[in-house]
Amino acid sequence: MMTLAWAFRNPDKVKAWVGIYPVCNLASWPLKNSKKDTLADFAMTEPELVAKRSEFNPIDNLKGLLANKVPMFSVHGDSDVVVPYDLNTQLLKERYEAGGGSFSVKVVPGEGHKVGPSFFECQELVDFVLKHAK
Repeated sequence: MMTLAWAFRNPDKVKAWVGIYPVCNLASWPLKNSKKDTLADFAMTEPELVAKRSEFNPIDNLKGLLANKVPMFSVHGDSDVVVPYDLNTQLLKERYEAGGGSFSVKVVPGEGHKVGPSFFECQELVDFVLKHAK
């Protein structure tokens, strides 16, 4: 979530964005599985953060990235129970494309939230980075 949160606050400094099973939605993993730490990070109570969630939530702050035509790519397992695909990458992709943005995703069948070659040696991710690093 940190890279996407930085990107939406600095869209003029971002040529492209990539994520490996990224947290894109505060309502997902951060407030479900890491609530204490998340609230401490934001220095807010849960009701305060929920009331201001749209101000901080990456999936709710895509206008600058869309205006700057920042292409996005994510690789995510379809069996990720830690950072569920549907509440994070899929939702981000749907919203970004609805705004006219370019978003590519590689869904890895049967994979969850783990360090492994299907994510960290993903050729499509490498190709995307190399294409947009020019």
